[in-house]
Amino acid sequence: MEFRQAINAAKNQFELVVQTIATYDTSLEKSIQIHPDCKKLLKLEGVGPINAVNLYISLGCAELGTFDKGKNASACIGLTPIQHSTGGKVKLGTIGKKCKNSMLRSQLISGAMSVVRQVVKREAKTKKEMWLKALAERRGNKCAAVALANKTVRTSFAMLTQGTEYKAELLAA
Repeated sequence: MEFRQAINAAKNQFELVVQTIATYDTSLEKSIQIHPDCKKLLKLEGVGPINAVNLYISLGCAELGTFDKGKNASACIGLTPIQHSTGGKVKLGTIGKKCKNSMLRSQLISGAMSVVRQVVKREAKTKKEMWLKALAERRGNKCAAVALANKTVRTSFAMLTQGTEYKAELLAA
């Protein structure tokens, strides 16, 4: 009898979690529909609804005055090498993992990693995929994912500041 009650309580808790996630997904979709810039960001490789909304928020939303260049936005998220420069000598270190927005960094790299895994398995269809496949062969999948996440942030910044759409360049047939 006690075991049945425990299983029933676990089932009720599971149903509540599923319902909460469905509510969250619905509100996320509504926020994407309200902001057309978020819809534009969904066209980028490795960017889903959560990344689109977070990029839109992180890159300044309406004011867009937070960053003056995409490189600075990417550095703030933690997708560029750390500089150890002194006396006119520029020394670049590793990609910094300690950053202001580590959750967005992690989500972008996860999205990019899923793209890298798919691109490595098949023939490249776009110039970006060709670049990504070559980079993954040279440096490895994780390095390629971080580079793609960096490129995604820079492209997002350009799209939001210039009001442009993303269109991947297809390879010549």
